[in-house]
Amino acid sequence: MTVTVRDAATVMLIRDARDEADRPAIEVCMLRRNLASEFVAGAYVFPGGSVDPDDRGPMAEALCRGRTDAEASALLGVESGGLAFWVAALRECFEEAGVLVAQRHEDAERGDGTLLDTSDRVVARRFAAHRSAVNDQSTRLLDVCREEGLVLAADTVHYVSHWITPELAPKRFDTRFFVTAAPPGQVAHHDEAETIASIWVRPDNALARYAAGEIELLPPTIANLESLAPFRSTREVMTWARSVTDVPTILPIVLIEDGQLLVLRPGDEGYQEALEVRQASGPTVHENLAEAARAAWGPKAGQA
Repeated sequence: MTVTVRDAATVMLIRDARDEADRPAIEVCMLRRNLASEFVAGAYVFPGGSVDPDDRGPMAEALCRGRTDAEASALLGVESGGLAFWVAALRECFEEAGVLVAQRHEDAERGDGTLLDTSDRVVARRFAAHRSAVNDQSTRLLDVCREEGLVLAADTVHYVSHWITPELAPKRFDTRFFVTAAPPGQVAHHDEAETIASIWVRPDNALARYAAGEIELLPPTIANLESLAPFRSTREVMTWARSVTDVPTILPIVLIEDGQLLVLRPGDEGYQEALEVRQASGPTVHENLAEAARAAWGPKAGQA
């Protein structure tokens, strides 16, 4: 059965931190997927999800600061509708992590770069209610922005990576990865529905925990953590992200080797050969490979 590939957006939310030797470092916000999720259950991921119809259109563009649809589309290499990926990334960040990368309209008008601050208890409760309403679909993020007099800080969010979910996965996404600095006046927390845990972690530490078998990460997550690992400050990350202009599309190949599910990406040994075999064999897939893929990406309810 052919699985529809859906447009999606993911955002790496970063902040300044210190390492064990008290040297400057960065941390990234990661969320653990619900163990009963139909896709990548239990894995640690960045906030993200599908692009929704409400993420597109004139209203969305009017509520974005510093980036037009034409500019966004050019960056993504699409004819139109590119800004929807930025809106989706920011919406998912609010829904899943509770962080809204936005600015008061009056601050934007006078060129003040200050981002939304929800540290005041009254404000925090109000935006927690907004988040709940967006999550239960009784309102839209764009309506929240209009009600609160906000614009989405799309110009602080930078496109750095593009992955397409491999064939055989129970759900497939054409995902654009973005990075932005976390607003200092907000606190990230998982939604306790789609996600069941949230951590701020240094990229190198997350990779070490994965290598030790302590956490589960997906190939795109690993690759993007590897991209962030060399940096020591959000300033360095954002300078790098603004300079990224050539973003290759990565479509991994799934196969079984020595009884184990193997995911190869461009540049990996054997990728080109596996791609040629897949192209030559057509859409037919052996059931044992499909079953292994379903086990890898499907629900893990009951597991710790």
